[in-house]
Amino acid sequence: MATKPSTEKEVKTSKAKSPRATKGSSPEKASEKKTAKGLDSMALIHGQSPYEELVGEDYMGTRQKDHFRNILHAWKKELMEEVDRTLHYMQDESANLPDPVDRASQEEEFSLELRARDRERKLIKKIDETIKRIDEDDYGYCTTCGVEIGIRRLEARPTANLCIDCKTLAEIKEKQLQG
Repeated sequence: MATKPSTEKEVKTSKAKSPRATKGSSPEKASEKKTAKGLDSMALIHGQSPYEELVGEDYMGTRQKDHFRNILHAWKKELMEEVDRTLHYMQDESANLPDPVDRASQEEEFSLELRARDRERKLIKKIDETIKRIDEDDYGYCTTCGVEIGIRRLEARPTANLCIDCKTLAEIKEKQLQG
């Protein structure tokens, strides 16, 4: 036996979910959907919009450097906030639990958190080094071959210091040495 929605609001919600309700939407709702869809498709990079290159723009000019500097500072801020959250969480949650299993579980949880924070600490150091490379005008160029790394690769991995070809070769060599 099917149940009826109990309130008018539930009726409207259930109608809006059906494909027919969407088809007959007003033009205003359609434009809202397009706007929302456009925002979903545009991925933010640590709160920053993707870089839009200008025609004839020099590679790693002031505008591009500022863009990546903003991304790196925002990323570093996110990581620092996570460190603060973990610190407060561990201080608040640390308790002398009487049950040995509970205590072991809590210690394991704290251990995992600390390992994650250690990785983030290393990443923060790498971000600081990358910001220094931007200030020294060395950012955006492969440290092995000197070729431009590329805007999209740098947006995907702002701390990258190798072009995709050199990184691929380094990974192949690493696999051969391990294998």
